[in-house]
Amino acid sequence: MTTTEAAVQSLSIGEVAERTGLSVHALRFYERKGLLVGPVQRTSGGRRRYTSVDVEWLLICVKLRESGMPLTDLEHFAELVRRGPGNEEERLRLLDAHRQRVDAQIQALEECRSVISWKVGVYAEHLARGEADGLWDPTSRSR
Repeated sequence: MTTTEAAVQSLSIGEVAERTGLSVHALRFYERKGLLVGPVQRTSGGRRRYTSVDVEWLLICVKLRESGMPLTDLEHFAELVRRGPGNEEERLRLLDAHRQRVDAQIQALEECRSVISWKVGVYAEHLARGEADGLWDPTSRSR
């Protein structure tokens, strides 16, 4: 299959839902919100038909949303892509700002994991020594 043939491959909304992990309802929502970069084609009976390019774009959208990109930023990004060449710097700024937010979240989660790992070690040590009774017991009167 050539690149052109892959781009025009016609997929039903159910097939796209299966490939992207989005529900049919979510796909309709994405379309209503203008999150797709091209118009969704319709059959003569009015059924939606998607291309593999639509699927590739939706997979990017899924990752951006899973990573916490606000819907308004995703809408703006989709609009920039639809406009075509000439706004790459603006796209870069938008994506870089999101990457920085994700990096900050990762750092915060790593700090949380460090505290949790330390606490797991404390409990494991005390249990191994048989000294866990009353370990951080909020009902203990010996505070």
